[in-house]
Amino acid sequence: MIRKRTVNRTTPSHEKAIHGRLRRVEGRHNPLVKELRAAFAHGELTSDGHCAIEGMRILEEAIRSGLKFKAVFFRASAENRADRLLPQIAAHVETLLLSDKLFASAVPSENPQGVAALVRCKQFKLEDVLAKSQSGPLLAIAGVQDPGNLGTILRSAEAFGAGGVLLGEGTVSPFNSKVIRASAGSVFRLPIVQAKLAETLDAMRERGLRLIATSSHKGTPLDQANLSGPLAVFIGSEVAGVPRDLLAAMDESVAIPHSPTVESLNAGVAASIILYEIARQKQSPQRHRVTENAGN
Repeated sequence: MIRKRTVNRTTPSHEKAIHGRLRRVEGRHNPLVKELRAAFAHGELTSDGHCAIEGMRILEEAIRSGLKFKAVFFRASAENRADRLLPQIAAHVETLLLSDKLFASAVPSENPQGVAALVRCKQFKLEDVLAKSQSGPLLAIAGVQDPGNLGTILRSAEAFGAGGVLLGEGTVSPFNSKVIRASAGSVFRLPIVQAKLAETLDAMRERGLRLIATSSHKGTPLDQANLSGPLAVFIGSEVAGVPRDLLAAMDESVAIPHSPTVESLNAGVAASIILYEIARQKQSPQRHRVTENAGN
């Protein structure tokens, strides 16, 4: 689907009003600049529940997702971006104009676009995420540390209708700026909660979920697996896979057939393929049953 981009045609007086909202800040010790810098550095929520985001596309995804902004920061050399963004952001939100050097000290992007923000991300409880498992598969991420891989998983989770995502121990924070960027905004909309996965197994079973682990080589080949019904799909780290204690509790392991010359698929690719297959079987349940019967 091609999105139509809205072009804001502003009059000179309107542009003056927009740029009049910008408050110039020069000092590194401004409280909001310090908060932005710390949020980017730690990749976690601030004490009052905000996360740091950067880039035009991500800010517009945050707007589209209905997130509340605490502050928006513009680099002096990218001040013209205010013309497009500020009409979409509530007038009470703090809007700051930073020198290029000050902006670079707070926003560690390799390819900075000159705009960043502090936004309040939606927060969920474990029960919230488990309750969503009836509408789509639940993903349980065990130790995925690469931000790009986790972001890809979250993007695919939204694309293929996952109900929610549990992030286990050793998994990178969903509020890491690289995760947010790789998710293309899906992190703003998915029900996500951080949890100790071993402690959630009983609650999953109580909700009738079948527990499926992904494996590089051992397990039911994906094209032969029955992935219908309520599921919790466990995705392991790129190096170690799903931990042994969790594997022992699974109902089934599923493997994606691939060339033996490749040791394994990365977690983002593996999760995406499995999510696609779950969605495919959900849309064509009769066809899958026919295939199963033909093999018996």
